[in-house]
Amino acid sequence: MLEPRTRWEIQKPSEEKAKWLSQELDIPLLIANLLAVRGIETIEEAQAFLKIDIDQFHDPFLMDGMKESVERIHKAVESQEKILIFGDYDADGVSSTTVMYYALKELGADFDYYIPNRFTEGYGPNEPALRKAKEEGYSLVVTVDTGISAVHEAAVAKKIGLDFIITDHHEAPPVLPDAYSIINPKKPGCTYPFSGLAGVGVAFKVAHALHGKPPMHLLDYACIGTIADLVPLIDENRVIAKMGIEALSKTDKIGLQELLKAAGLYDKELSAEDVGFAIGPRVNAAGRLGSAMPVVELFTSSDREESAMLAQELDSVNKERQGIVNEITKEAIAMVEEQFPPEHNEVLVLAKEGWNPGVIGIVASRLVEKFYRPTIVLCLDPEKETAKGSARSIKGFDMFENLSESRDILPHFGGHPMAAGMTLSMHDVNELRNRLIKQAKTCLTQEDFLPVTSIDLTAALDEISLETVEMLSTLAPFGVGNPSPRILIEEVPIREMKKIGSQSNHLKLQVGNGEMSVLDCIGFQKGSLLDEMTPYSLLSLVGQIQLNEWNGYRKPQLLLEDLSVSHFQLFDYRGLKDAGKRLIGLPDSKTCYIAFDKSTLQELGMESLASQTIGEDELFLQPKDAFQDKYIVFLDVPTSLSRFSEWLETIGEPARIYAVFHQSTEHFFTTLPNRDHFKWFYAFLAKRKTFNVRKDGAELAKWKGWSKETIDFMSKVFFELEFVTIDNGVISINSKPSKRELDSSETYQKKFEQADIENQLVYSSYHSLKSWFTQQTRPKASL
Repeated sequence: MLEPRTRWEIQKPSEEKAKWLSQELDIPLLIANLLAVRGIETIEEAQAFLKIDIDQFHDPFLMDGMKESVERIHKAVESQEKILIFGDYDADGVSSTTVMYYALKELGADFDYYIPNRFTEGYGPNEPALRKAKEEGYSLVVTVDTGISAVHEAAVAKKIGLDFIITDHHEAPPVLPDAYSIINPKKPGCTYPFSGLAGVGVAFKVAHALHGKPPMHLLDYACIGTIADLVPLIDENRVIAKMGIEALSKTDKIGLQELLKAAGLYDKELSAEDVGFAIGPRVNAAGRLGSAMPVVELFTSSDREESAMLAQELDSVNKERQGIVNEITKEAIAMVEEQFPPEHNEVLVLAKEGWNPGVIGIVASRLVEKFYRPTIVLCLDPEKETAKGSARSIKGFDMFENLSESRDILPHFGGHPMAAGMTLSMHDVNELRNRLIKQAKTCLTQEDFLPVTSIDLTAALDEISLETVEMLSTLAPFGVGNPSPRILIEEVPIREMKKIGSQSNHLKLQVGNGEMSVLDCIGFQKGSLLDEMTPYSLLSLVGQIQLNEWNGYRKPQLLLEDLSVSHFQLFDYRGLKDAGKRLIGLPDSKTCYIAFDKSTLQELGMESLASQTIGEDELFLQPKDAFQDKYIVFLDVPTSLSRFSEWLETIGEPARIYAVFHQSTEHFFTTLPNRDHFKWFYAFLAKRKTFNVRKDGAELAKWKGWSKETIDFMSKVFFELEFVTIDNGVISINSKPSKRELDSSETYQKKFEQADIENQLVYSSYHSLKSWFTQQTRPKASL
């Protein structure tokens, strides 16, 4: 048995709906199942999902506040009022700023943009920046990707005569800012058909409304913020991402070209993963470690030399950011393990002076990956007596909702169910931790702390074809809300298994056999799993289907994420010289070591496990359930096969059996004399009357082609049956022995019983031994 590392949640698509979609759209059933899992129920929905079109953009004026905002912006343009775009410092914020920049530029507006510094000003609009804007002659401020929580700042703007338009996408607080207008699909009362837009998506809709048509030439910017901000890639976000990735792949914008070069992606067909894991981090890095203004400069630059310099600067800053993240993560993990062990902390709240506030959101994500607990990481500022940080959550714990219950100690916070940012007094950190832990105890169960793998569907090997893999690309781009499909393939045989990589830390599998399709699987950082499964196991595999192109060949491949074995596994360590070394790494909590002779431990070099090893006398005193679902290690052979068999019948099926069956003396391969051997030897002794077995036994054995042990064995059997006497190695025949059968001798019985034990346990084939154990441990039907 091999338990999966995560909790598998398998979706249950409607079989009828999937078959209908497959027939109507003439697509493979596997693809139709994936559409059904994503909630697609009509042919029109399926066609819209599979074939993106510009007509799928909604009317921007359906968004509450759009009409008033557009009218005010047009009025400002016509009267040449100065407009200030107020953005945010993350990838969504700078993308939003850039989209609004071009929307206003193309209108001929008098405008500029401003992005606050994360370290000196913090998140969102701030009073000093707004007062400075008023002093510099601005009469209209348009926020992008920020502002929905700026109640105080909106009041200041109104007081000083600065019109304040908010465009945002974050969750709305109970009290909204008193702004000139608010455009936010999540605003209470807004009836816009889609509420999941990123900040750049909202800015894109404003540009759409300002110009009367979707600004398709800005999709390359819009897709960066949309993908990097982890909004669901459905509805309009899917259109922005799909068409935006295509536009970004062949962009004519110099700044974006140079950024792609710095990321090693220039002139390549891009995917959502490229944008999310290569472009997004480089764009985010500037705002995390300093000012994000250079990113907008890069995005809006038409100078090749300047763009190349800015792109290289972002690349360097990103590398610096990676080093800082690694160092803080290391410190944070140590803090968890030493001060806040996960088993006693349902929510992790960590705080330390000197941690870079620009990267702690990434650190929080890393900690969630490692410990799978809702996590908040805070940077302490002793001078201001504040703690500023980021939160990341797990399924079942709505971070925004739970933080909302502590608004009394959270003067500034905002976010989503899975992520949030906040500032609070450093003196309230312990109180926040205690409150969140208490809340988690009421809404999370022990099962919730096991990571979840959401599986789209179960597939057979023969469903995974080259055609299916190519068809999967029509479901892209993949991301939040439209994840890369995860497939479960159940109980398939292993054809090949090995560790690969310079450190043997990756796993390569080939599953299937001659009667079914064969599939290659690759599991990165999963090399250790090889030691936890046997070549004869039936595997259930979870992963993503990819196209593997190598040396001109194209075939499907499974990117392995998790696997399991549902039946008990037999690990055959018989005859291995390093069996002791291999066993010492097994988990103490699950492993039961059994030695029928305790001296076996020394022979195997396992003396350190003496206190954990069960001897023969103790074995039969253990509770019946002591071995259920455990790893049982048989270090040597039992003394009685029948008694061993009876014991196995009582324990139920273990998770694993490790068969070492080490022995000092072999019985099966020594000569086992039959009755003719005994008959000849007795006649020989009767004729000789006496025989010095110690002196002449070896010569006799050589003459007969037997072993010396055979002569000694038969001599001892005759002695126990009182056929002979033995004195100082001299055998003398008894003149009138009683008639007795050979098996009346204890030595005879033990010799042949040990030979049977060896035949069954030591020298049998793997499959015979596995079958024997299965029969012994399988629950017996009641009569």
